[in-house]
Amino acid sequence: MTAMKASRIAAVGAVAASAVVVLSSPALAHVSVQPEGAAAKGGYATVNFKVPNERDNASTTKLEVTFPADHPLSSAMPAPVPGWDAKVTKAELDKPLEVHGNKVTEAVSKITWTATGKGVEPGFFQKFPVSVGALPEDTDELVFKAVQTYSNDEVVRWIEVPQEGEEEPEHPAPVLELSAAEDDHHGSSGAEDAAEDDAASAEEASDDASAAAANTTADSGDSDTSDTTARVLGVVGIVVGAAGVAYGVLAGRRRGNA
Repeated sequence: MTAMKASRIAAVGAVAASAVVVLSSPALAHVSVQPEGAAAKGGYATVNFKVPNERDNASTTKLEVTFPADHPLSSAMPAPVPGWDAKVTKAELDKPLEVHGNKVTEAVSKITWTATGKGVEPGFFQKFPVSVGALPEDTDELVFKAVQTYSNDEVVRWIEVPQEGEEEPEHPAPVLELSAAEDDHHGSSGAEDAAEDDAASAEEASDDASAAAANTTADSGDSDTSDTTARVLGVVGIVVGAAGVAYGVLAGRRRGNA
């Protein structure tokens, strides 16, 4: 093996080693938040807080997520997660919110998940789903600061707010991107639209039934008239026939007397 080939192999090995270091860097595995589907302004959404375990010798046993105070959310309902207890903390608002015509005086300030078992073990991650709303209409994103606690009492604070145009901080806070408002975000839903369609269909069916009943009545009236006419003609026929028979009998008697 020549010296040149040896140097090339060494260079390739160095690049591969550095790639492994970069891929295993803690900055690539941080607490994050992503919506299930769209998180539209003014509407409601289900979001997942994703928590990876970055330690080889400890499990994640607690997660605290602080909700934004500058854009408060009146509702936050965590989904049950096996092996975890969830606690929702609310705080009084200095300025009440108006949500779908209702005045709201308190908002969610924090959700805390505490492991009841082993927690998130090394080499695994856990999702914590939460239904949140109503999402604000005057911002494009929401920042949720998170604190991750390990079984060895180590605490990692994911609270640094990423700045546009700058490198990602070492411990970035989870950021939820909001999409444009939807036309039906003020309380309308697909289920309500379907109910309205069903109501319209029912009303139309009722109108059709009324028209059919009217036609049936009219047909019944025509039928009754026809039956009455037939009866009258029948009676007239019987009378005429009887008169004819009587006239025949009378004429026969006259001929006999003559």
